[in-house]
Amino acid sequence: MIAAFTEHHSVQKRIIDYASQIGWQPLSQAETENLRHFDTSATLPSERAKNSCLFLKDILLQKVIEFNPKYTEKDNDFLSKLKNLRSDIQGNKDFLQFLRGEKTFFCSEENREYNLKLIDFDDHTNNIYHISEEYYFHNGRFGNREDIVFFINGIPIIVIECKNSTKDEALAIGLDQIRRYHKETPEMLIPQQIFTITEAIGFLYGVTWNTNRKNLFNWKSTEDGEEIGNLESKVKTFFDIKRVLAFLKKYIVFVEKDEELNKYILRQHQVEAVEKVVTRALDNQKSRGLVWHTQGSGKTFTIIKSAELLFKQPEADKPTIILLIDRNELEDQMIRNLRSLGIQNVAHANSIAAMRDLLKEDYRGLIVSMIHKFNDMPPNINTRKNIYVLVDEAHRTTSGDLGNYLMAAIPNATLIGFTGTPIDKTAYGRGTFKTFGIDDPNGYLHKYSISDSINDGTTLPLYYSLAPNELRVPEDILEKEFLKLAEAEGVSDIEELNKILEKAVQTRHFLKGKRRINKIAEFVAKHYQTYVENLGYKAFLVGVDREACALYKKALDKYLPTEYSQVVYTAAHNDNEELKQYHLNKEEEKTIRKNFAKSGTLPKILIVTEKLLTGYDAPVLYAMYLDKPMRDHALLQAIARVNRPYEDEEGKKKPFGLVIDFIGIFDKLEKALAFDSDDVKSVIKDLVLLKDLFKKDFENIAPKYLGLIKPPYTDKEVDKLIEHFKSKSKRKEFFKFYKEVEMLYEIISPDAFLRPYIENYKLLTQIYYIVRNAYAKHIYVDKEFQRKTIDLVKENVDIENLEMTTDAYELDANTIELIKKGKKPDNVKVINLVKTLGKYAEKHSGDLVLISLKEKAQEIQENYENRIITTQTALEQLEALIKEALGQEDEKKSKGFDDLTFFFSVKLTEYGFKNSDSIAKSFKESFKKHPHWQQSEADTRELRQEMYLTILSVTDDIEKAKKIIDDLFNILLKANE
Repeated sequence: MIAAFTEHHSVQKRIIDYASQIGWQPLSQAETENLRHFDTSATLPSERAKNSCLFLKDILLQKVIEFNPKYTEKDNDFLSKLKNLRSDIQGNKDFLQFLRGEKTFFCSEENREYNLKLIDFDDHTNNIYHISEEYYFHNGRFGNREDIVFFINGIPIIVIECKNSTKDEALAIGLDQIRRYHKETPEMLIPQQIFTITEAIGFLYGVTWNTNRKNLFNWKSTEDGEEIGNLESKVKTFFDIKRVLAFLKKYIVFVEKDEELNKYILRQHQVEAVEKVVTRALDNQKSRGLVWHTQGSGKTFTIIKSAELLFKQPEADKPTIILLIDRNELEDQMIRNLRSLGIQNVAHANSIAAMRDLLKEDYRGLIVSMIHKFNDMPPNINTRKNIYVLVDEAHRTTSGDLGNYLMAAIPNATLIGFTGTPIDKTAYGRGTFKTFGIDDPNGYLHKYSISDSINDGTTLPLYYSLAPNELRVPEDILEKEFLKLAEAEGVSDIEELNKILEKAVQTRHFLKGKRRINKIAEFVAKHYQTYVENLGYKAFLVGVDREACALYKKALDKYLPTEYSQVVYTAAHNDNEELKQYHLNKEEEKTIRKNFAKSGTLPKILIVTEKLLTGYDAPVLYAMYLDKPMRDHALLQAIARVNRPYEDEEGKKKPFGLVIDFIGIFDKLEKALAFDSDDVKSVIKDLVLLKDLFKKDFENIAPKYLGLIKPPYTDKEVDKLIEHFKSKSKRKEFFKFYKEVEMLYEIISPDAFLRPYIENYKLLTQIYYIVRNAYAKHIYVDKEFQRKTIDLVKENVDIENLEMTTDAYELDANTIELIKKGKKPDNVKVINLVKTLGKYAEKHSGDLVLISLKEKAQEIQENYENRIITTQTALEQLEALIKEALGQEDEKKSKGFDDLTFFFSVKLTEYGFKNSDSIAKSFKESFKKHPHWQQSEADTRELRQEMYLTILSVTDDIEKAKKIIDDLFNILLKANE
């Protein structure tokens, strides 16, 4: 027999081998449990683990004493402190502070506190590095076993969940298990900081206490990051000891968002940029740098971490670091984030005078401010060299006189610019390169382009569709009042854009025409309900100014429930009554922002003109109805609101962001986005391309599947499909293709374009359902299909009849002969036998013996599909299982046993006990005495002890007795999950 790919042999064991080659010492499970002080005399796994330590206790104590000469155990019990940390994200943050040496211990001799050192980050050779598998923990209610854990100085730091590469959705299953650990045994996740998931093909990483799929990243062990597989390279680069220490010391961050503590890890492009920024800042020869990271790729964290690490560099010699933010609303947020990182020396220069005084008085620390605070600043106010200015949105922040004032005031400072948009070809763009890019041949210190971001899944592609021609701004007016204006080129500040639009009288008059507003509101309402709401997403409606927003709200309320939409704009004291009715106080706006970002809550549409078009992050936002002339950076920043990845609870992913253009700006794409053509192509594409893709799929690929069967579609055609798709690789290829086509259909529909394809799409959907129903353990139609496809199929196809494609027979003495004599292909017979056993097991769900039979049947099917056994062997093995099931049912009836007693009898017979029936009856009596064993640990302990003593009364083999009890309870617990 050919050995199958297994999770342990093909993945878990290989990781341990590769990690041991780069300095991690392997420990066996037994060695690890010994070092954790497991109670080896206990019979219950939870009892053995009950008083054990999360850490390799002796090793940790040894390193604590070695690293902290003033530490004495009589004055300190730091293990109790660690054990008593909260089992939530706050406890995890506190533990990371312990790891980083930010917590203290008390020295009674000197009557003072010292920082407690657990890891030597300066000399990595002083630490001890271990790797172990099957790390078990029980909290009294739940027990979990992690596949692989990495330890530093006896502390569990990183967990790996390993999956079998032959399983469908292996990585998703791995993530679900990581989530289960958090839910059931959060205590074991207090010290663990990072998790990874791999099936030897992909390699995902993230931080504990953040299991959101969008914060789980692909690890790239090569520069192009294109490799699939290459587990050895990924393990050896990710778990490089210096890299792991850097993750722990520098690149895990805790920040508050919407009053909740969140945890993140910087991605590879962020880490690379931070390290280059720090290196450039300390370079005596160069004093400029430009970091170009596309919108939505985590630029804010890159800036914050650059500032933090630069401030802590001894070579910086107590520097001044100025963070120039481009929006008022972000200043307070930036200060909170900096302080949450433990940086206390943070000043807020909220006025010109405050900035002047801080520089004049030679303040050392971080200063958060805006470029406007340098207005009229005296030259040479501080000529020190170790002043570092990190400029957010550098493509506009330092343009004009304000940039000149900044550079004259601190002439020897190092300036590092950060931009989220491609560098444009206008004077603004050239100015950005000139200001920040002079010290680098390519003009930038580090680049993470839109294409990079889309390839990595950090952001999504953007598609646009032009609104009907009669609703768009007349081309001559748009050209004259906006596109041809030199001052509109390269504008990235929406306030500047608004000033230009105030002069565009004809454009604004057209945009706010009463009939047009009403028509667009009707269009938006219909489009939202037809194309957006059905997919479960939300939308922005962008008006030219605040008055337009108010007008749109009134018009939209005619076509949608009033609670569907909300207006969000800045209030002014002299606003008229029409504008005042949509004023919001801070708390109201905060609630709207929060609720909009959640799926399934109101509001569903936000009507905006300036607020929320930069910086606001709501991944559930899918569509933007754009009715405001915009271009270049301002346009790119606005439409980037819809490019954030999103995945719902059922695992359905947002495919891209959609912009519906009521201006006609995308009809002049080269003028609208004055960037290099390659960057423009990466930014946004015409929705027509999706129709082209759908057409190509149906003309080039679909025929090979549609041609597998011919009308009339009888059971014989169904059998052909089942036979054709018995290969797992063929099924994977087809499922992937179908899901792509289905998503395109959902987005495009309803559209006259689809009319010629509907019949074939319905047939393709039926083929998909037949194959899924034949081979899946369970099939849930509503979850398998997108919403519009469900409607199409239910209207046109009696899909329930398709369940007859494979048959689950009633299991009796005639079943085998009935299936054998049938005219179905052997492949279908295998599937029918597996389903028959599964149905029988479900019908007798209380019969624990049948659980193993069902699992054996599924294992036979897996081996058959993976070509480990032949069709004939599979049929013979399944026939033997059916005979076994029927025989056991007869035996149970003849003995008069209930399900539990019979289960014990069968298992004890397998263990070699001749008097298994009497032992089983004794076990049953013990269970009667402890009916609440699943809820009470004390009852479980007593029940196990009774069963253990019963077995010892007939055997002297203590180890065998322990193993039997463990096996029986594992099956019982699994059956009750």
